[in-house]
Amino acid sequence: MIIKPKSRGFICTTAHPVGCAAQVERQVEYVQSQPKIEGPRNVLVIGASTGYGLASRIVASFAAGANTVGVFTSKGAEGNRTAKAGWYNTAAFEEAAAKAGLKSFSVSGDAFADETKARTIDLIRTELGSVDMVIYSVAAPRRVDPKTGEAFNSVIKPIGQTYTNKTVNFHNGVVTEATIEPATEEEISQTITVMGGEDWQMWIDELQAAGVLADGATTIAYSYVGPAITHAVYRDGTIGKAKNDLEVTAHRLTEQLSPTGGRAYVAVAKALVTQSSSAIPVVPLYISALFKVMKEKGIHEGTIEQMYRLFATRLYVDGQTPVDDKGLIRIDDWEMRDDVQAEVDKLWAEITTENVYELSDLEGYRREFFQLFGFETEGVDYEADTNPEVAIPNLR
Repeated sequence: MIIKPKSRGFICTTAHPVGCAAQVERQVEYVQSQPKIEGPRNVLVIGASTGYGLASRIVASFAAGANTVGVFTSKGAEGNRTAKAGWYNTAAFEEAAAKAGLKSFSVSGDAFADETKARTIDLIRTELGSVDMVIYSVAAPRRVDPKTGEAFNSVIKPIGQTYTNKTVNFHNGVVTEATIEPATEEEISQTITVMGGEDWQMWIDELQAAGVLADGATTIAYSYVGPAITHAVYRDGTIGKAKNDLEVTAHRLTEQLSPTGGRAYVAVAKALVTQSSSAIPVVPLYISALFKVMKEKGIHEGTIEQMYRLFATRLYVDGQTPVDDKGLIRIDDWEMRDDVQAEVDKLWAEITTENVYELSDLEGYRREFFQLFGFETEGVDYEADTNPEVAIPNLR
């Protein structure tokens, strides 16, 4: 079939297998061009098929030579429907790992479910013995409690008062004002349940209880802080409450793991184009302005560059891992530089529909969004007849 992008708001409902494979290959080639890292040997990545999770898996494998198990929720192709991008990404990763002589296994299932945890633990025990790194990179709109069966839904809303600010439709460049009503207490609570640290804690508890978490293991989850422009809908909003819970969980896990030399961190990354960030009002316009400034200064990073820098200069360096006064690893340091933020603020005040392409890198944002799904990727023939059915090696 000829596969074209079909988008609905911040979601692309199709994905291109050749384009996704090309994107994974580009990330692998970047990591292989960098110095090797003395890092983990056996890594579990929960949420491994896109974004930070996929990039972390690539860095662990191709910079540190680690064996990996990746847990993801994604569907294969069905009839005239393509697979999800995460499916194609995982297939491409598995093929690249096999060529490099690395062990890698993929588990398809709901990361929140007890059954998925049990299958993953059995796989680790059988194939690797134990893992010395656990990456938790799950971004989901909904969670079913594995103990009670109750369903919870997350929302992206401010807290306390209505919020209004600029936003952009990144498909057509129209700049408007977005107004978001404040979340209820129930919505705040449910967002924390979905996106906070409870499931991360459950994974570590079960891995420890099963004896497949190595002494001295590192576990890490990802977060974002950002500037004042985005705080109302992110750090001071419902998502921020969930991230606060994630950070509390990291401190608790450090206490839990420290007797055996283990450690737990939350890493604060820079603003990047991901399926999650594209769903947050205001954020795509901010990222577009940020990209313009950081590219002009020569300090722009994508997901793979961020994750390589995290491993190489924060997690696996001589001496202690550098953290801020809250115990957070900050790899958003270049984004949050005073000179960068001052220029973004200036652009933000001036941006309108008429000048958005001149004053921001909205075109770059839009291109990166479609590249998440395998489209607009250099070297791919999108007019070619393409088989959407792709098998994932080592899928369990």
